[in-house]
Amino acid sequence: MGDIWSLQSKFQTYLDVEIAVCEAQCEMGLVPAEALAAIKSKARFDVARIDEIELEVKHDVIAFLTNVNENVGEYSRFIHMGLTSSDVIDTALALQMLRAAKIIEKGMDRLTAAIEMQAEKHRHTVMIGRSHGIHAEPITLGFKMLVWLEEMRRNKKRFAEAVATISVGQMSGPVGTFSNISPEVEERALKHLGLKCAKVSTQIIQRDRHAHFMTTLALIAGTLEKFAVEIRHLQRTDVLELEEPFSQGQKGSSAMPHKRNPVASENISGLARVVRANALAAMENVALWHERDISHSSVERIILPDSTILIDYMLNRFAGVIEGLVAYPQNMQANMDKFGGVIFSQSVMLRLIETGLSREEAYKITQDNAMAAWNKIDGNFKANLLADERVTARLSKEQVLACFDPATYLKNLDHVYARVGVACGVKV
Repeated sequence: MGDIWSLQSKFQTYLDVEIAVCEAQCEMGLVPAEALAAIKSKARFDVARIDEIELEVKHDVIAFLTNVNENVGEYSRFIHMGLTSSDVIDTALALQMLRAAKIIEKGMDRLTAAIEMQAEKHRHTVMIGRSHGIHAEPITLGFKMLVWLEEMRRNKKRFAEAVATISVGQMSGPVGTFSNISPEVEERALKHLGLKCAKVSTQIIQRDRHAHFMTTLALIAGTLEKFAVEIRHLQRTDVLELEEPFSQGQKGSSAMPHKRNPVASENISGLARVVRANALAAMENVALWHERDISHSSVERIILPDSTILIDYMLNRFAGVIEGLVAYPQNMQANMDKFGGVIFSQSVMLRLIETGLSREEAYKITQDNAMAAWNKIDGNFKANLLADERVTARLSKEQVLACFDPATYLKNLDHVYARVGVACGVKV
């Protein structure tokens, strides 16, 4: 990914654009065939020489062209004919972004596949669902992964739309009116480069396109942070239901040999902040003066390389976490059993309502027993219910115990899996 944004790569892409224009103009009889052949065989550049020239001219595209022209000779007069700098810069930038996007797409595919694998593997691994960070009702680890899987699919769809948005170039001259170049040259040149024409542009391609791309990267980063924060919570010592892979010889602390910290997930959380901040800078780039200023240029030289490199790194690092994710079903069960299974309170309340009690009465009886368990370190909701005459007068012991079956809460799980389109998993 880093190579895409190197100076060597940038100027090579500039050259690719310039040659594509020459090819288009040659097809139209505007550039002699022998000139095109000479340009294609002789056109080259040296980054150090470009830097040397730029020290004097203070303009990187002019420095680039000057260096290329030194190598091409007499036919160099046909290079950059009718163009303005941004025709080259913005078209080349689109090509660089597309190359970066292909790498990001591979990372998204890897992570999506890893999540789907875990969704299949842990379809029946029962754990507690939480709301407000507090125990709610049973889910499965596979179900949690199913939610993540759908979000990644949405990210892939959004990213494809963003890539389509930035897949345009321009060859329209100083303010976009084709004053010294024809639309046909643009159409032909961009076809050679695999880009579409921006239907209308000024001296630059409009920056809402780039903001779309960058905000989509920020959404991907936000998703990764969401996943990472979940693992960080579930790896806490007092929870310990999930854990990042911890390799042989890995150490968690210079002072405390027992530590196994969620460092990869914490890393993802931190980097997401950078990508989000860069997206804000991209949105600030949308409002430029008149037909163009260059306030966006310096920003993009930082945010586009940094954000694409970061997202590529984040996707692959987190894919490694998911691929090697460690689950602790015994701790999941122990957490579900806390306070004698208070998480099954809704099932108890509904059974009481079925006996003829009002919802308010059933809620109070159930809550009384739940709170009595909650307020003791060894409290037991199930035992409280079986000792409460308000309950036993209406429900048998067997009926009470049946309320504590997680399968009651998960009976429609197959339907959700079918909706998402994930194959039947292996029971673990």
